[in-house]
Amino acid sequence: MSKKPKIVAELGRPETPAETAARKQENSRLYKSRKTINNLVYSLLVTVGLVAVIYFLVPRAEGEPNWQVDYISESQVASQSLGEDLLVPAMPEQWRANAAELRNAANGQVTSWYIGFITPNDKFIAFNEAFDANETWVSNELKDYPATGEVTIDGQVWTEYDNRSMSDAGNVQYALVTSSGRSTVVLFGTADNAEFLQLATSITADLRSAQ
Repeated sequence: MSKKPKIVAELGRPETPAETAARKQENSRLYKSRKTINNLVYSLLVTVGLVAVIYFLVPRAEGEPNWQVDYISESQVASQSLGEDLLVPAMPEQWRANAAELRNAANGQVTSWYIGFITPNDKFIAFNEAFDANETWVSNELKDYPATGEVTIDGQVWTEYDNRSMSDAGNVQYALVTSSGRSTVVLFGTADNAEFLQLATSITADLRSAQ
């Protein structure tokens, strides 16, 4: 005795072969859709888990960066490499260095001794010393800003560049430039005049002793 077709409640009658095939196809589509969503959620959870592991395992610096570049020691290496006696400003312990190195100009014609200072007020002053430098090198260091005046510090004349009124001055908000013999010194940064004066005074004393 053959089994009677099952009556589908929604239809009130047995399904036709076409309806059965359509229902199975729809169920298959829904299953695949749910599986895809589940896989995406699983992948997202795995990714978040890996990021969390990396975040907690990778060591990170606590608080503000602690700049401790020994620019005095670096000056000795740079001096030997360049074959010149370099200026090494003697600054108080509150002044920190975040870089100290020899740098080549874009045209390769001028090599300068560079120190990046962080001042006690957490401002920045770049110190650059070059030998037999040309005006092009100075202009490039100062983004072609024009001089605005002169200041005399302990008898040494410095050309002043006050760009604080410029909206795009960046790290060249203020600058001082002087020359003595073959040495040209360029200072630029975001510090106030008093901190520039403190650094320039130390350099002026070194320039005098070198003469």
